[in-house]
Amino acid sequence: MSAMNTEEGALADFDAQRNQGKALTMSTRDTEGEEHAALLSFLVKLGLKDFYPNKLNLRSLFEINKNSIEEKAVLSLEDIPWCFLRKLFKMNAECRSSIQSSIRPEENIEEDNDLFDEDLYTADDSRDDEVNPLDLIVALFHCADSFLQQEMALKMSMCQFSLPLLLPRGHKSQCTLMLWALRDIVKEWRPHDMSESRGFVEDNIVQAKIPFFSFVRLKNSSLSKSQFLNHVLSSGQQNCNIFIHRDVEGGAVKREIANGLVEVCWYLPSGGEKLDIFPEPTAFANLRGDICESLTQFNFLFQVSTATFVFLDSVEESEHRILSSLQDVKSKLFLVVNRKGGNASEEMMSVQRLVKELGLPKNRVKVKDQRINVAEFSKKLCEVIKASLLDVKDTMSIVDMVGKAVELGLSVDESKTDAQRKAAEEIMGDIGLQSIPDYKKLNLTLQGANWKRLSKLEKEECRLKTSGDSGLEDYKCQLQEEKRQIRQEQQNSDASKGMKSFIKCLSTDDKEQRDVFLKWMKLKFNTHSRGKLSVLRNKFKEQCKKKDAKLIAELDQALVDSSLGTEHYMREMGLIYEFSTTSSTADEISQLPGLAAEMLLDGYPLELLDGDASNIPERWVTDVLMELHKKVGQRSRLLVLTVLGVQSTGKSTLLNTMFGVQFPVSSGRCTRGAFMLFLKVGEDLKSELNCDFIVLIDTEGLKSPDLAQLEDSYEHDNQLATFVIGLSDATIINIAMENAAEMKDVLQIAVHAFLRMREIGKKPVCHFVHQNVSSVSAHDKTMTQRKHLLDQLNEMTQIAAEMEKKPSIKEFTDVLDYDMDKNNWHIPGLWHGTPPMAPVNTGYSEAVAHFKKNLLQTVKKDPCNEVSQIPEFLEWMKSLWRAVKYENFIFSFRNTLVAQAYDNLCKEFSQWEWEFRKEILTWQTQAEVEILNADNESEVETWNRLVGGKKSEVSDKITDQQTTMREKIYDYYKMKGKRVNLIEKYKEDFLNSVKGLADEIKRSVWVKLDCILELKLSSKKVQDIQREYRGVIEQKVLKLLGDCDASTLTEEELTQEFEKMWAEATVNMSGLKERDIAACVLKQLTKDFCNRNVNEALQKVTDLKEMGTGPFETRHDHVDTFMQKFKHLWKGDLQSFADRIIDSCTRFVRDKVKTYGDYQDSFTKELLEIIDKSLKQGNTHHKTNIQFEIDLKLHICGIASREFVKMHKRFLSDNNPHTQLEKYKTQYLSDFLDLYKKQDDCQRKAKDFVQSCIKPAVKQFICGSLGVDIVDDILTGSHSAEYSSRTIFQYNIQKELLQQENFKGFFSYIDNYEIYVKDWIFQHILQKMSVDKTLCKLKNNNLQVIDKKISEAIDRAAIGEDGVLLPDNKESITKLISNMRKHLIKDISVSVEAEETTLFQIQSSCHSFIKCLKISMKELKDQLEEEFSNSDDITETLNKLPIKPQDELFKRVFGCGRQCPFCYAPCEAGGTEHKQHHAAIHRPQGLGSYMHDSSERLVNSLCTTDVHSDRKFKNTDTKGEWHPYKDYNKYYPDWIIPPDSTTEASDYWKYVLVQYNDRFAEIYEAKPAEVPKAWRRLTKEQALKGLRDAFNMK
Repeated sequence: MSAMNTEEGALADFDAQRNQGKALTMSTRDTEGEEHAALLSFLVKLGLKDFYPNKLNLRSLFEINKNSIEEKAVLSLEDIPWCFLRKLFKMNAECRSSIQSSIRPEENIEEDNDLFDEDLYTADDSRDDEVNPLDLIVALFHCADSFLQQEMALKMSMCQFSLPLLLPRGHKSQCTLMLWALRDIVKEWRPHDMSESRGFVEDNIVQAKIPFFSFVRLKNSSLSKSQFLNHVLSSGQQNCNIFIHRDVEGGAVKREIANGLVEVCWYLPSGGEKLDIFPEPTAFANLRGDICESLTQFNFLFQVSTATFVFLDSVEESEHRILSSLQDVKSKLFLVVNRKGGNASEEMMSVQRLVKELGLPKNRVKVKDQRINVAEFSKKLCEVIKASLLDVKDTMSIVDMVGKAVELGLSVDESKTDAQRKAAEEIMGDIGLQSIPDYKKLNLTLQGANWKRLSKLEKEECRLKTSGDSGLEDYKCQLQEEKRQIRQEQQNSDASKGMKSFIKCLSTDDKEQRDVFLKWMKLKFNTHSRGKLSVLRNKFKEQCKKKDAKLIAELDQALVDSSLGTEHYMREMGLIYEFSTTSSTADEISQLPGLAAEMLLDGYPLELLDGDASNIPERWVTDVLMELHKKVGQRSRLLVLTVLGVQSTGKSTLLNTMFGVQFPVSSGRCTRGAFMLFLKVGEDLKSELNCDFIVLIDTEGLKSPDLAQLEDSYEHDNQLATFVIGLSDATIINIAMENAAEMKDVLQIAVHAFLRMREIGKKPVCHFVHQNVSSVSAHDKTMTQRKHLLDQLNEMTQIAAEMEKKPSIKEFTDVLDYDMDKNNWHIPGLWHGTPPMAPVNTGYSEAVAHFKKNLLQTVKKDPCNEVSQIPEFLEWMKSLWRAVKYENFIFSFRNTLVAQAYDNLCKEFSQWEWEFRKEILTWQTQAEVEILNADNESEVETWNRLVGGKKSEVSDKITDQQTTMREKIYDYYKMKGKRVNLIEKYKEDFLNSVKGLADEIKRSVWVKLDCILELKLSSKKVQDIQREYRGVIEQKVLKLLGDCDASTLTEEELTQEFEKMWAEATVNMSGLKERDIAACVLKQLTKDFCNRNVNEALQKVTDLKEMGTGPFETRHDHVDTFMQKFKHLWKGDLQSFADRIIDSCTRFVRDKVKTYGDYQDSFTKELLEIIDKSLKQGNTHHKTNIQFEIDLKLHICGIASREFVKMHKRFLSDNNPHTQLEKYKTQYLSDFLDLYKKQDDCQRKAKDFVQSCIKPAVKQFICGSLGVDIVDDILTGSHSAEYSSRTIFQYNIQKELLQQENFKGFFSYIDNYEIYVKDWIFQHILQKMSVDKTLCKLKNNNLQVIDKKISEAIDRAAIGEDGVLLPDNKESITKLISNMRKHLIKDISVSVEAEETTLFQIQSSCHSFIKCLKISMKELKDQLEEEFSNSDDITETLNKLPIKPQDELFKRVFGCGRQCPFCYAPCEAGGTEHKQHHAAIHRPQGLGSYMHDSSERLVNSLCTTDVHSDRKFKNTDTKGEWHPYKDYNKYYPDWIIPPDSTTEASDYWKYVLVQYNDRFAEIYEAKPAEVPKAWRRLTKEQALKGLRDAFNMK
């Protein structure tokens, strides 16, 4: 402790001198307590007390909050530290001088200019609201933890500020050597002896052995050594304030805690003899305060320095004693004396005494007199330093100074990190014994050849480039087997000793220990890399000049192999977890994701994409991010920002400056890939930015000019750009003006990626940052450049659009919202001057801060921006990476988030569609009743007008519904939380589908209205005949009554007379004439062909009776001439096509025949439309001609005509006048007997009326509504999900097929999908309606409705127009019935004939009839309820319904009906007017009857595999020519066939093919497919799981 005693003695001397009256400018604190009190007082003043000691950390500065975006004025002393730190972390070189200005009180501004103010320039008049920057720096270093100290030192070094070497003592500590704080600073310089070779030195500055000059002063020195030092260090360049001095802002403020601080800076040469001040690197230390106050620091500096410069005016006794006691004075001490005017002789005498005693030669004493200015004297000092550099023999690094510091009683900050240093050195110890590539092979095994091979296999599995002669599916199975073996090898691999140590050190609970360990690892690796890689890098540069691509590739690989850093260990740690088995994961391994998540939250980057292997450890990244998601309470909304740009153009620096983070900047290693960093968003910005974290993604440089010649360079860059742009909400493209050629390539890659994103529904924000633009008027002057950039972007967009087969995209603005002014940013160069001595350009910092603010505002403003939480981000990441591995990205992209968003919209659309249909169907039912209720006596023209009015009315109604539905779509796309941005491209499809739906409904309703009109006309004919015969009967009854009135007859005699009369009256009755229905059908068929020039062929056909009696057979003359030679291509396929149409049409005909009513020509028209639609859909594939159409239509019309004849005969039979009158015979007899007996049987009449008139109408009402009700019941019941979207419907059907394991079912589903679906739906309805008597309940519900309406109608009808009850006479009954008709005109249609018959000669009074009517209605209700309850023939009910629920549900789930051209998987796209068809799951093509040309074996490959391979196909569409599967879009532009979402997705159909291979082969007349062995091992459970995965069913 001798040093302390010396210091205390000197301080005692100073006290003695002061007591003698010698004034000292600064009071001397002679106790540690006083120093500590001053420090605490200062910390309280700045609001930093809570952070002392060392409690302020980096995380608090990384947070994105309003303060970090907006530069606010300093309004209080407490704002000062934060303002300084924020500016420092943005590398704003003005941070030291911008901490006072805003808080100066206005009233003192005038006083500052008082000429008569004494001691204007003394430090003692400082105000309390001013802070000396040195005090602030000392305070912050005392409060900062060791990592913040390192970051502060690093940023200060970049700004060319001096750094604390010795920090004045804090609480219970000595003055501290800040070795650890300076450890991270790496500098590059070029000594003059390396100028010609253009080599450079890169080293940790604390390890560099360089001359070290110290500058100190005595207390009465009037010269500013800091000012002189600044002049010395910036000679020839603009004066740079490396050291703070009295003339800088705040420099004159009285120092409170900074005395005793030793600062250090380095002069580093650039290799230019004219530019450099010193030829080699040199360090300069500056002690603040005089040496007597800080004797320990002075002693330390003197002993470690090459030379020490002491600034003085005169020498006091105590100072004399201190200086004269020094050793090696002659070689190490320089005196810098300021000779003043006036009484300076006495002061100079004291100097001379010292010089004499020390024996200093003249050249060691430099005197400045008043004639020499600062600049001139600085030059002299500079020459002295240069001269002394020539004599330097031994130099010392700062690391070497530790021993001397400890010896003098100084504390060393790094001593606390010894344990972690040793742990790092232990791991590093093994490396020195062998080459890095060898070390990596032995110790980091998982990221070696196997991991890279696995990556290649995954890509090959997607691209299938080298399948050779083996079948594609066999080849895929081989690849999967090799992948499985590699994974097994990786699982069996043990972690090395070094890796275990690394994980153990990371797994400590003490975060600080972990952070220190990682820092030591980084430092050690960086030092190691600098030494080992410099030789390789030099060789690489030489080869790049020679442009030898092979050698460049080899050297590039050597650089990769020889690179080793912490990131490699983190990568290995991730792979240990990636390949660990889920079941046997050891506790230690299972903790790794949680550990990595903590590190992410602590500001460490996570490697997202391993660029060396070009692969993502998906399980690792997923589990790490999910752990983070849990740790933040599942509040993990992410805003992702990415920077892309040419390698070495300042991307990482840009991110580091924007967000104060520390992405590695040119560490000398070659680590490729993408790294992500999480920045917490402050509470004050979370709602504005709509996120909890900002995620920064930094990529390895794109398009390294040196690597551009390598073959896979473009592909690699393209993959990386697509991947990171796809993940990002905002992309920054960094353009350095000097790299224009390489930049063009990067722009091409980026434009390509943006185009791909647009196509998959993601629209990121993009900003172009132009670096190294210096002019003030850059923005205006670069208008031409920006225009040129847009022209380039447009040109590249066209190229990319052509490559991606998207010809409609012509300009960059078609791809992105791009504004030439708002999306371009011009940022000046980073350095202000020539490095390495240039400070950071303040303009750079300001421009970056302005850009950051605007960037966050644009992201914030974007209404489409729907921020992802971590689970969605991960889902998106996996989909992107999977698609990137395929050559055709757009067609390969499938993502569950997109699928969910699309499926959700499909569900909504289906619901809106049903609401639309339901509304119109309900209206249609009422309109039909109204038309049927039209007055039978009216002219036909009146009915035509009525139907015309109804058509007009429904058209308006449909237009309104169409508008409503369109508004629902627009509203849906404005909703939050629905991820509508991902499905923006489908919006037009759905809007078009609304129009298509409206047109289809309109056609259907108009046809229905025409049918009702036809029905009305045919009913009128029937009723006219019936009325005529009814009149005859009634006359006969009345005549008989008159004849019998004269005599008294018994009831039996009366009945005999009645029977006799009835037989005579009905003997010659004849009904409607039978029409020639076959001729009617043929007439409609001829009309259908009238403009087709085929009359000659049809003229030969005179009768359809013999048509369609046998099976339809396709012939060679049914296809185009060129197709006739490819019989094997069309024969079976065309026959199946024809059979499907016939089957579908036959069902349509039978459905029509099952309904009541007569044949109508509209039936044949509708039938021919169905055939035309089917032919149109199939013609492109089957290439059929007009002869096929004629033969097929004749065949189908022949079948239809026979069925329609049966329908017509049944109608004639049902409506035969004799049959109809027979129904009423009993009633007429009763009427006759009652009239004869003069009885009034009111109740019987009421009952007859209800049974004959009301009951049929009620049953008709129930049937009319029942179809809609059944659909509603199914769509709202427990099975509603099955019909909610086409995708879910497909899943359920296929799941049921698998469970039933019925070959006929599978074949029917594949061969005639439409028929299968219709049958499935029908059976499902039967099943659903039979459960709990559902159909009975629905009928009863409708019965309640109509019963209530009729009851209300009776009550209202009983009141006359004058509001008074109808008179109680028999005439009022007619009025009552007429009124009832009016009130029920839209609900039921009562037969006029039935009414006239039942009310024949009614003798009751009106009021008693009403009472009886109500009683009969109740009886009817009970009767019908019983009927419904006992009825169990649901099939008959469904067949007789006018609105068939099976048809409505079919329309809902069937969609467009198109099937995959290769495997016949049905399209599942929403709506009907979509531009592109797609299916969730495709199947082996052999299931769709495809067979190999040569072997005639069924094809086993899946189209999802083929379309991404180099295979070819031929069929009728290609006219028998071979065509690449990859270009299937040429023939099928409206189909999109992406790869299977997982390897297991197609297991379902693989299993089906294996199970029924022989059966399918037999039915297709082919040989069974050769299926890979792996398929044979599939189980039913695996097939079901594959199905669930494919349809995204959880």
